Amino acid sequence: MYYYSTNKQAAKATLEEAVIKGLASDKGLFMPETIKRLPDAFYHNIGEMTFQEMSFIVAEAFFGEDVEADILKEIVYDTLNFDTPLVHVHDNIYSLELFHGPTLAFKDVGGRFMARLLGHFIRKKGEKEVNVLVATSGDTGSAVANGFLGVPGIRVFVLYPKGKVSEIQEKQFTTLGQNITALEVDGTFDDCQSLVKEAFMDKELNKALLLTSANSINVARFLPQSFYYFYAYAQLARIEKNKDVVFCVPSGNFGNITAGLFAKRMGLPVKRFIAANNRNDIFLQYLITGKYEPRPSIPTIANAMDVGNPSNFARILDLYENSHEAICKEISGVSYTDDQIRETLSEVYKKYNYLLDPHGTCGYRALTEKLENGETGIFLETAHPAKFLETVEGVINTPVNIPDTLLKFMHGKKKSIEIPASFIPFKRLLLNTK
Repeated sequence: MYYYSTNKQAAKATLEEAVIKGLASDKGLFMPETIKRLPDAFYHNIGEMTFQEMSFIVAEAFFGEDVEADILKEIVYDTLNFDTPLVHVHDNIYSLELFHGPTLAFKDVGGRFMARLLGHFIRKKGEKEVNVLVATSGDTGSAVANGFLGVPGIRVFVLYPKGKVSEIQEKQFTTLGQNITALEVDGTFDDCQSLVKEAFMDKELNKALLLTSANSINVARFLPQSFYYFYAYAQLARIEKNKDVVFCVPSGNFGNITAGLFAKRMGLPVKRFIAANNRNDIFLQYLITGKYEPRPSIPTIANAMDVGNPSNFARILDLYENSHEAICKEISGVSYTDDQIRETLSEVYKKYNYLLDPHGTCGYRALTEKLENGETGIFLETAHPAKFLETVEGVINTPVNIPDTLLKFMHGKKKSIEIPASFIPFKRLLLNTK
């Protein structure tokens, strides 16, 4: 299958080229030429399949023409060696707990899948070294770093905004060493993302180094996140609650909800989507006004959603052929302040004994306000609450149990390189570490 650029000014690329390049030469994001609709029999039998079985079928629809079946199956089964259970919170609201992977965040699937697929292509091409650049507002960095840790021929540079991620999130990618380098940027997530994009466009840098990205701008990172939506639907099908399904997605860079939209195009019976934002409500304003106006991100307690210019908005526009009306028919939006997030997190813990993280809180609250009669709502609980320990404990006034998976990172020694939010020092650093 070929992949085209959302900017339509670059040559079409193979899957291998799209994964290794990350970003098209015209600064656009790669999109698959076709989105295959899965047969009705797949949806009829989906409740009887395992997470791995159904995900392999979905993966084949995207990657099967370019990756041998046995290799793709190995990648999928190795990536999905953990569960993502659907938990009934109350009434017709369910939480899809996406924090059971190695770094306790939803991005583990995309990070691990991409690491294995990229590794396959590197071995196939005989490349000596690939440099993975990843900007993170919290969980992406840890998922990608841990997914690529120790992979031969790959160096990872994690750019994160200084003082704007939680301590546990930071420790998950600054304590690893080996082939992982953490770059502490004096700026915002948007600054980090801009540095990554500028690196891809710099001719001198790309002549000296083979660069790719592991952000959701990379097709190998965001497409595997569609697996979650099929599995959530399958779990509802098993209990006969799979009619009029609404997914509510805490949204930052919009890779996760875009993967859900792809699942819907593949025939997954989803009625509609809700994009839950914090105060960084650029997408909500677009829904209201029809105008997309990026602006500097605002720090919030739901820090992984602190994005002022979400990259994957370009994919959403492309998917709906730039039709504001079509987008509004399938996606609605909400926005919440820090005080509203705290209020809801506390209320759910007291009333239902269910502990949310700040991001999942936005998704839950949106369902309580926007779900209609007869609909079944699923919100994506994207990370373990302990990853936001100070915030969560400050709200519920109760100690939060820290899983052993996180504790081992907390005992590690932080090692990072501080850089300004300007391209020349970043470029110089990359060239000097060659």
